[in-house]
Amino acid sequence: MMPGMGGRVNPRQMKQAMKRMGISTEEIHDVEEVIIRTATTEYVIKKAEVTVMAVQGQKTYQIVGETESRPRTRETVPGALYNEEDVKLVIEQTSCTREKAVEALKATDGELAEAILKIMSS
Repeated sequence: MMPGMGGRVNPRQMKQAMKRMGISTEEIHDVEEVIIRTATTEYVIKKAEVTVMAVQGQKTYQIVGETESRPRTRETVPGALYNEEDVKLVIEQTSCTREKAVEALKATDGELAEAILKIMSS
């Protein structure tokens, strides 16, 4: 609670106090989904309500909605020739090191069978 605001906070007074402190908020309308991508996972937030708060030039996004997560695959990583599952499969099939599996996948443009054959024939 803000000092001097009493027991109940009037939304108009709160907005004025935030403006005096250099804080602004804005809702982004008609958001269909928000996607957060990590190296291995995509977090998809459907029917998202997004609010942007700007404080001293820095923006903070608050996102509320239905969340689902899914692993990233070769199809969802632009430019990726292989994914972690491919690396694991090459290692399982050849008993090679991770580095060797990655190197073989890169050399064969992500073709699993070719990568396995390349390692087994060397």
